[in-house]
Amino acid sequence: MRKKVVYFDMDNTLVSFDSGIHQLTEYQKEQYAGRLDEVPGIFSTMKPIDDMIELFNTMSEDERFECYVLSTSPWDNPTAASDKIEWIKNYLPKAYKRVILSHNKHLNVGDYLIDDRTANGAGEFGGELIQYGTEKFPTAESIKNYLGV
Repeated sequence: MRKKVVYFDMDNTLVSFDSGIHQLTEYQKEQYAGRLDEVPGIFSTMKPIDDMIELFNTMSEDERFECYVLSTSPWDNPTAASDKIEWIKNYLPKAYKRVILSHNKHLNVGDYLIDDRTANGAGEFGGELIQYGTEKFPTAESIKNYLGV
């Protein structure tokens, strides 16, 4: 039986982006207004969304699924890619060597993409986009039930 390939976005799916913003200084917020994802180091300070981390871990242990993290690293943030990898090492060790950083998520082949937005190719993904945080999929539990995990 072929495993279903499932991609999980990071920002606002596995990670609370707001938790990083709350840790910025007022000076940083002013200096990077409108482009807070470019603040060096911001991705290393973000907190996990616990129930989504649990979903990733549960699905990773399920023989029906092959799970990956698929995230975009802001082009103009010199530490974003390494901060995201370190974050995954700390909070999501089951994603060991299962991380893809891309501005073109639609180029990845798979069955499901769990993402909060349609940006960076998520809306053109060839499999099924499960848009986390929407009316249809407001919680990790709703995704879990939908996928029969």
